[in-house]
Amino acid sequence: MGGTSNFGTLGPRSGLPVVVLCLAALLFANILLYFYLDALYEDTSPPSALKRCPPSHFKIGTMTTCTPCLKCPEIHAEVRRVKLIGQGAVKKVYLSEWQGQKVALSVLSSQDYKDDFLHGVSMLRSLQSVHVVTLVGACEEEGMFVTEYHPFGSSLTLDVTLAEERYRWRNSWHTRLQLAIDYVAFLAYLHASPVGIRVMCDSNDLHKTLSQFLLASDMRLLANDLDALPEVIRAHRGVKCGHHEITGDFVAPEQLWPHGEDVPFSDGLMPDYDEKTDIWKIPDVTRFLLGNVLESDVIHFHLFQIHTECKKKDPKLRPTALEVLSVYRSVYDSILESQSQRVRDML
Repeated sequence: MGGTSNFGTLGPRSGLPVVVLCLAALLFANILLYFYLDALYEDTSPPSALKRCPPSHFKIGTMTTCTPCLKCPEIHAEVRRVKLIGQGAVKKVYLSEWQGQKVALSVLSSQDYKDDFLHGVSMLRSLQSVHVVTLVGACEEEGMFVTEYHPFGSSLTLDVTLAEERYRWRNSWHTRLQLAIDYVAFLAYLHASPVGIRVMCDSNDLHKTLSQFLLASDMRLLANDLDALPEVIRAHRGVKCGHHEITGDFVAPEQLWPHGEDVPFSDGLMPDYDEKTDIWKIPDVTRFLLGNVLESDVIHFHLFQIHTECKKKDPKLRPTALEVLSVYRSVYDSILESQSQRVRDML
């Protein structure tokens, strides 16, 4: 009888700390989640300009100070090729090593594409910024240049990379929408660059467009292949992406042959166009980058209006890349604030 009485008395008393501990654990978890969301928000800011090197200098990997870009003698003597990791019509790319740092060495494949190759080197040098892969050095006269190596490769590897166990936690709307923001931010930079209004001409299909960007280790997007960035001279001339007919739904309407099937294609009769061709393609690239993660449907809903405007047949009615970027950042901030508010409400 006494034993039963003691058990009844001790039961509630011994259960009270358990409830308190559970509530404390829940509160602690919510606080951690709150700070995690805040940390994600801070990560969306582009790297500070103070972290970048002055012109004609670089800093990669574990380097702590900036050093002058490599020239022909240094590339020959100090850059050691390890293996071939990529090959296209214009260049071959080798994983290489320089003073303990992994780099990518690009070598001209054919003299037939020397002009494209030199244009790419020129654009890499002129467009060095937070949006573009770091140029380590160049030797134009011998058809070589060196850039920072990014092991994930092009943005085409996104889904495979995020499916790996160690990166699965990064497969979130935060990561994917930030990649879309990086893509549009590069277009905004390109359309008002230090070397004029430039157009991404190596973007006739989704695969080709995505191959122009690298997926960095911090899950940010970097423009990498800049071999075809012709300049728009406002009120004087536009651009034409090559001298052959372009087809497909991915490209903008103004890039298609306008004179019907009865008239054979002629480069001389093909009208030129401007940077608004890049705007047409934004919704398709973003759809790939967002994937099917939680909240992606909410993001698509919020982007519906701006994407509809991107797909206006008349290029003059499409928004600028800067206007699209403003909407993307607003949507990111809105969803993040909504999630943060839900966490605060739980505290």
